[in-house]
Amino acid sequence: MKNDLIDPKTHRQLFVDDFAADSISGATRTLHSPKKWGPVITGGIQSRTCPQWNSEKKLWEWWYFGENVYYATSADGEHWEQPNLGLFEWKGSKENNIAYDPAGQAAFDPNAKSPGRLYHIVRDETDPDPARRYKGMLSASNRYPAVSPDGFHWNLVDTPPIPSQDESQFTHDHQTNQFLAFVKLSTEWGRSVWLSTSTDFQKFTDPKLVFHTDEIDRENRRRRVREVIDNPTYITPPIIDDEDYIAECYNMAVLPYQGFYIGFPTIFNPFGACPPPGTNYTRINQIEMTVSRDLYHWDRVADRALFIGLEPFDGENYGCNQLLMAGHPIVRDDGEIWCYYNALRMPGSIEIFKEFGRAQELFRLNAKPEHFKDSGALTLAKLRPDGFVSLDGGECGTMLSKPFELKGEDVYINADASWGEIYAELVDGETRKPHDGFWVPGESPEPFTGDSTKAKIKWKHPHDLVFEKPVRLKLYIRQARLYSFWIE
Repeated sequence: MKNDLIDPKTHRQLFVDDFAADSISGATRTLHSPKKWGPVITGGIQSRTCPQWNSEKKLWEWWYFGENVYYATSADGEHWEQPNLGLFEWKGSKENNIAYDPAGQAAFDPNAKSPGRLYHIVRDETDPDPARRYKGMLSASNRYPAVSPDGFHWNLVDTPPIPSQDESQFTHDHQTNQFLAFVKLSTEWGRSVWLSTSTDFQKFTDPKLVFHTDEIDRENRRRRVREVIDNPTYITPPIIDDEDYIAECYNMAVLPYQGFYIGFPTIFNPFGACPPPGTNYTRINQIEMTVSRDLYHWDRVADRALFIGLEPFDGENYGCNQLLMAGHPIVRDDGEIWCYYNALRMPGSIEIFKEFGRAQELFRLNAKPEHFKDSGALTLAKLRPDGFVSLDGGECGTMLSKPFELKGEDVYINADASWGEIYAELVDGETRKPHDGFWVPGESPEPFTGDSTKAKIKWKHPHDLVFEKPVRLKLYIRQARLYSFWIE
């Protein structure tokens, strides 16, 4: 049994997959979308880097891009300022927040002499060398590792670039102390996710395929495209045809979390083919969720439900056409999960709408020219701690955990039982029979009620919870949501 033990003392046990639960009955797994807080930086801009905490400045730092690469700071992560850096001249002035030399940002140009635009940044406070405080990836047709003392002045690392196309995600995995570059390369399923890793930010492994779409995604594409076309509150792209396209994975941000990994693949769903010289597609991009225990094998979550989906076009919303994570979510000190993402509202230029006779779509929705100028925003949404997925019990749902050792620690749950209750008992890890004292004949145990991200389980007759053999936690979930459990 030793090899089958879970470790709720080291990591909270979530229900994004079946890792922690031996059996679930009468309860369904529900994916929770984060609550949208709103746009935080606007102006037709994007980012593939999440905010970075600077412990010296006591500020959040954020690099994003539009015409150039820019820099913003925030004390709280919600309200952002664009400080005047005075570093690089643009249009005859240094009065700007440009954070990377405009002369060296030939992004995605395989013939460019420069390695390209600054695309990803990680602040690494564990590196003893202050000249390597920031780790970055410069992008052209590939990804070039670079280091910086301040996030503004960069030196290429003497190592071959990582092969990639025009999209990628990059993070530092604090769980294994390695750097993860999720690059985009093609397979038979089009845009797909490949992983290159490094333990020293000097030598990177050759990319390995870790995630691609399939026939289920293709079927989902048919349905999701039709939903947009048939729903008059959404803006439809200027090119729509009857080709049965595959769905593709545009990119995938990955969050190391509680001993495993949560991926946020952006699923690319084409509407129609753009003729040359465009040779791309009109499309929608929406964010799903996937999970892995080893970074190489990924399981889709909650039947591929959308984690962040499109918004209707009302002249105010941004997320009307494309949604992409701006790096992995941030886990705040209180455990709340903040998701920063790119929200892009327009599915093409004014010119392409006119060229293909679709200007009536802009007229119908009362779109304005300024919507094309301010076409994208960096946007924030929030989740409760461990709030990605819940087990939702009906009249009587049950969850029996896999075995674990309990040597005097208390048991905690993160749950919402505002309209119901959750009962708990400890059972033998092998026989699965209840331990004495947790259910008392003729007496009802005290249930958990209410809504709490950290609720200590109370037993009817308190024990010294020390067991020689492993135990299992059995929870009876009645009209309630269970997000996680752990011991401490």
